[in-house]
Amino acid sequence: MASITQEALQPRRAAELLDQVEKNIHRVIVGKDRIVRLALTGMVAGGHILLQDLPGTGKTLLARALATSVGGTFRRIQFTPDLLPSDITGSSIFNQKDLSFEFVPGPIFAHIVLADEVNRTTPRTQSALLEAMGEGQVTVEGTTRVLERPFFVVATQNPAEFHGTYPLPESQLDRFVLAAEMGPPTDAEAIEVLARREHGDPIAELAAVIDVGEVIELQEACLRVVAAPAIRTYIVSLLQAIRARQDVLLPASMRAGVYLQRAAQAWALFEGRDFVLPDDVKLLAVPVLAHRLGMRGRGKAADAVGELVASLPIPPLRQH
Repeated sequence: MASITQEALQPRRAAELLDQVEKNIHRVIVGKDRIVRLALTGMVAGGHILLQDLPGTGKTLLARALATSVGGTFRRIQFTPDLLPSDITGSSIFNQKDLSFEFVPGPIFAHIVLADEVNRTTPRTQSALLEAMGEGQVTVEGTTRVLERPFFVVATQNPAEFHGTYPLPESQLDRFVLAAEMGPPTDAEAIEVLARREHGDPIAELAAVIDVGEVIELQEACLRVVAAPAIRTYIVSLLQAIRARQDVLLPASMRAGVYLQRAAQAWALFEGRDFVLPDDVKLLAVPVLAHRLGMRGRGKAADAVGELVASLPIPPLRQH
């Protein structure tokens, strides 16, 4: 792991690093430009992401490619109905040689964790992720253990209508900085996937282009991106507009506003900027906010957020 330099990472250099990672991921991921950038945005923002789609759409491959590209440790947790919390966090095992208990870390102790089909397991086991995602630590048998930075969860879930799924609780959904769907490939993308797989799996030849120390530098650079007062006013206005809608049963929390601002800060780095634009907020509003909303009837949260983003006036960044 490279040591973190004392000098602050400049926005232009941050953009260069992110471009390297994007291009490397696209060596194995065909198309999906927006999804790849959203995944990196979640990581740079210091949050976690939720991918929902049918099996076989590339969710696992994206997580593996991201972990390989940043040189981080990668663990996959396959969620099943019989999975226990200790299967995620780890547990103490009696060592007969030393006549003492020793802690054996679970798969949560990695830089990038793929929580695959997270809605296949029970709410009790799902909750084992809460402390790790929210605080970067786990408490097992009364002892708190801090997770190594960077810590990034890529969770996937099957559509709710699939048999054997458990809806994620609101508190769990609120821990994801953003959520997105992979979507089916176009015909041209599907043909390219087949061509790349003709002689093997291209991820086997993928190598790291940055290291985890530089990921931490990117996360710290994200915190230095400026959100003007008008940007904060715009975000609060959007949250209030969501709360005022009749078809919204469960509105977005203040955490959602914090995550929207943080994601916009991360998005700005891709453009080499050290300030947030209203367009950053508009682009990220649906993936950051929609999965947190509870809707009445058959209303779709993404449509509701999209309508508000299109109609809500953007305050000027500079007051005259």
